[in-house]
Amino acid sequence: MRFTYAESMCDPSHYLPLAVAAEEAGYTSFTVPDSIAYPEESDSRYPYTPDGSREFLEGKPFLEPFSLIPAMGAVTERLRFTTFVVKLPVRNPVLVAKSAASVSVLTGGRFGFGVGLSPWPEDFRICGQEWKRRGARMDEMIEIIRGLTRGDYFGFSGEFYQLERIKICPVPEAPLPILVGGHSEAALRRAARLGDGWMHAGGDQATLETLLGRLKTLRREAGREREPFEVHVISMDAFRLDGIRRLEDLGVTDAVVGFRNAYEPDTQTLQQKIDALRGFADAVVSKV
Repeated sequence: MRFTYAESMCDPSHYLPLAVAAEEAGYTSFTVPDSIAYPEESDSRYPYTPDGSREFLEGKPFLEPFSLIPAMGAVTERLRFTTFVVKLPVRNPVLVAKSAASVSVLTGGRFGFGVGLSPWPEDFRICGQEWKRRGARMDEMIEIIRGLTRGDYFGFSGEFYQLERIKICPVPEAPLPILVGGHSEAALRRAARLGDGWMHAGGDQATLETLLGRLKTLRREAGREREPFEVHVISMDAFRLDGIRRLEDLGVTDAVVGFRNAYEPDTQTLQQKIDALRGFADAVVSKV
């Protein structure tokens, strides 16, 4: 089992020292979320709060992932960074490929590119992208990003994107891992067909087991069940040694852990954050 440290919506000055502390404590990864903007007026519902409210996001500092990760990479040597998740179809695929490749190169390949859909039509509108057919468009984007980050000339002709043969430079030495987030049937199918891994956004154990069972079936149907595949999971089981064994039995490769409720205002000092991540590392990470 590998462990990913999750911290977000905090004082931006905390990130670099937290990355150093996480690496020193033995974590494998540091995960970084993505948020574009907060609309003044919206009736959209957030899928991961009981009442659908998104008010907790207003005024919360979100640093742009492709800017933050190289900064944290510059003060660490081994720590990996994963986006959880970049809202892919609100962006241009060629520009995303360039950004992702650059981040991977600057971090020496310590980058896992987590991607997903935004649940909010406002994100698409303010970025000038269509809300309709966003999932199908995302499938083409993944193919374009994967093709361009291989380093050779690459062109694409699809329903949504037409790309003349171009090459970007530099690209990472190893293939860029693309990790697909989402709990819907479409997201699971996308992860099984196109992804190098799947990212879980939390929930109860029974639902997690159902999702992992479905994902296993879909990977088998896609003929990819023997290929390497990362499974990043948020679960309370990750905080207990016996729970970690259960997660491993389910095929989980990466446990994502955080030590405060990100839906509430951040009242922790930097030192309190460091103490929490070190405490978990001593009690759990070092014993796995």
